[in-house]
Amino acid sequence: MKIGRTALTATLALALAACGGGGSNPPPTSGGPSPTPTPTPTTAACTAAEEIDYANAVLNEWYLFPDLLDDTVDPAAFNDVQDFLDARVAPARAQDIDRGFTFATSIEEENELINSGSSAGFGVRLAYDTANNRVLALEAFENGNGFAAGIDRGTELLAIGTTTTNLQLVSNLMASGGPQAVINALGPSDPGVTRVLRFRTADGTVIEQSVAKSEFSLDPISDRYGVQIIQDGAKKVGYLNLRTFIVRDASAQLEDAFDLFRGEGVTELIIDFRYNGGGLVDVADTLGDLLGRGRVGDVWSRTVLRPSKSADNETEFFDFEDEAIQPTKIAFIGRGGTASASELVINSMVPYLGNNVALVGTNTFGKPVGQFGFDLERCDLRVRAVTFKTVNADDEGDYFSGLASTVPNTCAAPDDIFEPLGDPAEDSVAAALDFLAGRSCNPIAAQSDKGIAGASAESQRAMVPLGDTRRMLQPRRPNPAQFEIPGLF
Repeated sequence: MKIGRTALTATLALALAACGGGGSNPPPTSGGPSPTPTPTPTTAACTAAEEIDYANAVLNEWYLFPDLLDDTVDPAAFNDVQDFLDARVAPARAQDIDRGFTFATSIEEENELINSGSSAGFGVRLAYDTANNRVLALEAFENGNGFAAGIDRGTELLAIGTTTTNLQLVSNLMASGGPQAVINALGPSDPGVTRVLRFRTADGTVIEQSVAKSEFSLDPISDRYGVQIIQDGAKKVGYLNLRTFIVRDASAQLEDAFDLFRGEGVTELIIDFRYNGGGLVDVADTLGDLLGRGRVGDVWSRTVLRPSKSADNETEFFDFEDEAIQPTKIAFIGRGGTASASELVINSMVPYLGNNVALVGTNTFGKPVGQFGFDLERCDLRVRAVTFKTVNADDEGDYFSGLASTVPNTCAAPDDIFEPLGDPAEDSVAAALDFLAGRSCNPIAAQSDKGIAGASAESQRAMVPLGDTRRMLQPRRPNPAQFEIPGLF
């Protein structure tokens, strides 16, 4: 068996990997034995019962909240491992501390995502407007076919078909079947799947074009807008938009970004996590190191497991990075989908910056817990189980209702999808510049925007909030890329 740790997601060799609490990381290497699958794998084909028994062993040994497992659940009553996991962790879900965070996925697909950013689809991130039955693009990945066809931030999807003769209006799909009808019309995330799309770009141009889904790499930092120096009067402000922590190459890209900031003498930052659902904890640790010049050896974060696994608890310290800067002020842009590794970074900076840190936008998702990944290799099964929580240097970390009530300053701001990300005219960036300049703002309401109270685990996975009337367009059974990058198609 293998497991892996992420502050939202990561993998002992037949061992332990981690994800959650803000991201993903490699597993601890100390502690007791990994859970043993029952029955022991053979060369025979996998059965649902075998996968469920394996998942059950994982939960019994490692689940962070053992008192919140439903021990009345009969494994023999299930023929799907995800349905079984949802039933076992239902008491934790009812307390809003495991909102779809424990799940089953493919080892191969998730490893491809982590190691190369590989995914398949149009390469766009979509949201739906709950008030007006519209579907809009939040951003586009530059090497996807959607961007090549003209879809970008602010594009509205108007109609979907397999040919030009059977186009269905998105407004009709939303009215008749809700977001799931749109997801069904877009088809599976397989290379070669083609749809005719009619869409209106942010400048009002209507385009109708056949677009094929293809393999593409998820670039964690956009070459267009991901790293910028914003001239605000006489001051240089560094802007960083990190799309995801799940791709390992993000660490190298972050180092390049901070090399630029350091060279420009930047000490004030806007870090844009507005759509960042988390990923690898080790990438979050790298970002912490890059924010930690002058703090080497101080506590960055602590990882805390259940009492029976306390030997695997870890403390992460700021480490030296050549490119590191010593920030004096940071405005973090976040929204309802900002989760896990993103929240870990924000929470970990609060003890060191105090009143010089702000959350701009809306309240965040509220995921201070993370998952290890437990691998049943022969079945291509990885069980991502909530196994740890993360706390900052002040031992603060129970932000299940989001960070708005724990960050010293908050500034409410809309997400203006008709302005480019990183543009000083975009509402959230403008509010972040106001905070850095000492100008006043309206605080964020501290209540969580889950919008999913009492919903099933599948519904929770399908309703990622954005802090306004929009929700990420998200399948109830997302693939690995969609789980880490909600709204990806």
